[in-house]
Amino acid sequence: MSDPLLAVSDLVVDFKTRAGNARVLDHISLSVNEGEILGIVGESGCGKSMTALSIMGLIPDPPGKITSGSIKLSGQELVGMGVDDLCKIRGKDIGMIFQEPMTSLNPVFTVGEQIAESVRLHEGASAKAAHARAVDMLEAVEIPEAATRANAYPYQLSGGMRQRVMIAMALACRPRVLIADEPTTALDTSVQAQIFDLLQNLQDEMGTAIIMITHDMGAIAELADNVAVMYAGSIVEMGKVDNVLSHPDHTYTKGLIACVPHLSSSPGPVRERLMEIEGVVPALTDLGKGCAFAPRCNAVLPRCSSDKPELIATQENHLAACWAAEAEMAE
Repeated sequence: MSDPLLAVSDLVVDFKTRAGNARVLDHISLSVNEGEILGIVGESGCGKSMTALSIMGLIPDPPGKITSGSIKLSGQELVGMGVDDLCKIRGKDIGMIFQEPMTSLNPVFTVGEQIAESVRLHEGASAKAAHARAVDMLEAVEIPEAATRANAYPYQLSGGMRQRVMIAMALACRPRVLIADEPTTALDTSVQAQIFDLLQNLQDEMGTAIIMITHDMGAIAELADNVAVMYAGSIVEMGKVDNVLSHPDHTYTKGLIACVPHLSSSPGPVRERLMEIEGVVPALTDLGKGCAFAPRCNAVLPRCSSDKPELIATQENHLAACWAAEAEMAE
């Protein structure tokens, strides 16, 4: 079997804070192959975006630092690579859609200029050719009157259009890997669906590997091939998306799925109470020795507070780090 297009192995990222050292990523390992969509899901603060920034080489140093581990793109090691070499890879080989387009787009340049800049830098295209590519990309992301919109400034576009511009910019140089970090934050539900459909269509056409970072379990079920569930800087469950969502092993994953509202097929109001995961994510400076989810878990065992579980195979192509799941397997 060929090596994955992007492979993250045993990645550790630490941040120095006033409260002490915070381990924001704790031995993260994941991979994505060409043409696949990997979903990374979890609550805010679990390490999803920090994983993306690590892959892009954008961890702010100081206070953050990749302490150990490996990030390889087609076998090429990215950890420890110089800034100039990383800049050649960002945008060209790995593209990223950031959460908030209004703060990611430069307000004093037109959206066409900002898309064209990436093409000029990475492909050495002329200004005319780069502008033509920018218009083509705006058309590809289904922005009407693309030639006219290319001359618009970010504030002149709606939130949905700005997000489409971010997608066009990320895909302008046809990267092999696209990281979409909460690409539909603050967008209307109908616009969210359009963005997800657009990403899937573009992925089908271009064969780009996509890492989809989201808290939306519905989007994961709809788009992803594989999913990694993160909690407090660690991956607690991962595997084929159908298997993980239909037969979750970790109590945190079960809780996330239970939190998704379901429409009743019977007439009248839905009476079932929406589930919630009680408690809050612990501070990363005080995780303790055991399972970080133990204080919020409804299936906690004595060893959960003293021993941190490791990812083990609980089903075929399915890993979980949960003592309760391991105990069920032993029965």
